[in-house]
Amino acid sequence: MTELRSDPAVRSLMERMPESIQNTFTDEQLAHLKIAIGARQWGNHAVDCRGVIKIFKYRYYYVLLAGRNRRQLSVKEQKIAKLTQTLIISFFVLVVFSTALLIIYLLKSALGIDIFEGHSFGIWSWFKGLFN
Repeated sequence: MTELRSDPAVRSLMERMPESIQNTFTDEQLAHLKIAIGARQWGNHAVDCRGVIKIFKYRYYYVLLAGRNRRQLSVKEQKIAKLTQTLIISFFVLVVFSTALLIIYLLKSALGIDIFEGHSFGIWSWFKGLFN
């Protein structure tokens, strides 16, 4: 069990304690501390992007983690997750629908089809102006 004292996670925890306290832990207590610490560590993620950005004299770190959610969520967290998922899907559908509508409108205008005689939204003029 002396290898427990050399484990990086346990050693890091022990270094933050006074030496008189460090010596009072039994091997069984250290084993349970290691289990408790291990439960809080990050697991493997499908997306694990970490980095540092230096702006002037300051350094900022960023972490982007994504993967399958294995946590047990409370009822409140489940409701928030469903609401967030609904909002994201709605936004995605809105963007796809708007893009499709814009493409259809541009195709209609390119073919010279007028649905409302003498009325234009100005989108076709703007689009042609991008290429002139």
